[in-house]
Amino acid sequence: MTQSCSACLKTLVLSLLLLLTVAGAEAEPLEITPFRTINNNPLAQIYGLPAETSAVLTDSGRWHFNLTQDIASIYSTSDSSSEHILLDGELYRWNLSARYGVSDNLELGLELPFIVQGGGFLDSFIIDWHKTFGLPQGGRDTAPKNRLRYQYSKDGRQLLNVTRSSSGIGDISLLAGYRLFEQKTDQDLDAVAVRAQVKLPSGDTGNLMGSGSIDTALFLTGSMNRSTEWGMLGVFGSVGGMVSSDGSILAGQRENLAALGTAGLGWAPASWIAFKVQCNLHTPLFNSGLSEIGNNSALITFGGTLKLPDGYLLDLGVGEDIAVGTAPDVNFHMGLAKRF
Repeated sequence: MTQSCSACLKTLVLSLLLLLTVAGAEAEPLEITPFRTINNNPLAQIYGLPAETSAVLTDSGRWHFNLTQDIASIYSTSDSSSEHILLDGELYRWNLSARYGVSDNLELGLELPFIVQGGGFLDSFIIDWHKTFGLPQGGRDTAPKNRLRYQYSKDGRQLLNVTRSSSGIGDISLLAGYRLFEQKTDQDLDAVAVRAQVKLPSGDTGNLMGSGSIDTALFLTGSMNRSTEWGMLGVFGSVGGMVSSDGSILAGQRENLAALGTAGLGWAPASWIAFKVQCNLHTPLFNSGLSEIGNNSALITFGGTLKLPDGYLLDLGVGEDIAVGTAPDVNFHMGLAKRF
């Protein structure tokens, strides 16, 4: 899967470079900002992993809206002497977030997810891709196609069994950000902020639309953007933690404390396009010997940003699990943002 995703990413980058060649470079390149995506493993996305990790806050008296869509294709299975897990399905997650600049240093916001889970349609495409390039299938080619089955058992007891497609509102999150430092010139932008997120148990736990827990995340974010003769160069990152209650999903195995982090960099050679890469990290959310839920997670996303008319920004990215099994095999990300 890793090799196939790498080939897809090369194609995406070459296509964007071709567009750049045709259009030519312009002044005032784009600011490099993080992707608003999380680990969409079905047993991770129900918890309060923060998608908003930008160090740049919304200006006082203004709104910042984001609409993102993630399509995650998931197939992973493993066993130990006492545990068994099978995660097979596709997850579609739309996130609508609104943030408002209350003052020069304070931002408040709300995030509303809508989730669809089912068998999807990508299995045959991924299997054919692997077959064409001689890549390992990881068992996907022998499993039923376009199936939804999330199962987990321990010590002979089945603790999770989701086999029916579903859709609905996920867990709503309240957002806050406080600016610690920002220095902006015509050429550069440096920022440091502290962010907080509280996720409320509003989603249906029976269909993995929510966790049934209250999760609170607190984290520090930072970014640097430098204008050079080659365009804008930027780095960004965040580090923090999340504390949560047991909730309703595998409650006896919940890790109530988790460390979180992101790191990324990018290059904007023109005012309408930027290329960037981002890694999302978190420690295990469950106490388990299986990699799908018991290992440190690492998701890497490659892609970029396109500036559209009227100041809209479009993010496009493809993600894969560099810590195998801890995140979806492949995650297609799209995000649309606008300041008012």
